[in-house]
Amino acid sequence: MIDLSILYRDPHFVVLNKPHGLKVHAGPGGGPSVEDFLPSLSKRDDGPWLAHRLDAETSGCLLVALRKQPLILAQKAFAERRVRKAYWAVVIGGPDADAGEIAAPLAKITTRAGWTIAVRPDGADALSSYRVLGRGDGISWLEMVPHTGRTHQLRVHCAHAGFPMLGDGLYGRASGGLHLMSRALAVPETAVDAVAPPPGHMVRGLQACGFVKP
Repeated sequence: MIDLSILYRDPHFVVLNKPHGLKVHAGPGGGPSVEDFLPSLSKRDDGPWLAHRLDAETSGCLLVALRKQPLILAQKAFAERRVRKAYWAVVIGGPDADAGEIAAPLAKITTRAGWTIAVRPDGADALSSYRVLGRGDGISWLEMVPHTGRTHQLRVHCAHAGFPMLGDGLYGRASGGLHLMSRALAVPETAVDAVAPPPGHMVRGLQACGFVKP
């Protein structure tokens, strides 16, 4: 049985701290996933339900609705882009400005080897904002907000802007795991407000940029 830490819980929602490398859904390849853990959260017939998803390589805040009505409320808030969420990333190099936006349309590219996301003029609109929280030797610590919910959005936007994320083997260079986490999550019209601690593989890079571990 997978043992996941809980960052927040009330009668309607749970926020899990998803570890790096764990899939949300088992998918056709099978293997451990967050879904294996859900039955331990509630014995009701109308839940629990994943309210959104994170890539396997991304750690941090993952919202679970314990009942169907809270699920509908949360999904509506996500669809209307009213959920407050912030990500932390450690990137190679970094932006010149201390804050800014990356607006670049994204499209899914499928080949025999698999699929990736790329910036394409005919892609779906995608907007991310960033704020530099610290800088180190050749790396930067960013707080990022995806204003649209495209697959791999933050990873592709950073690579497109010239500062790929550390450990991103798909859009940059693989080394020590992807340095991207869902740091904070808050859902309007609910009491959900959670913050995740940095995963172990990100701590060294964050500290090199000035992060002080509590």
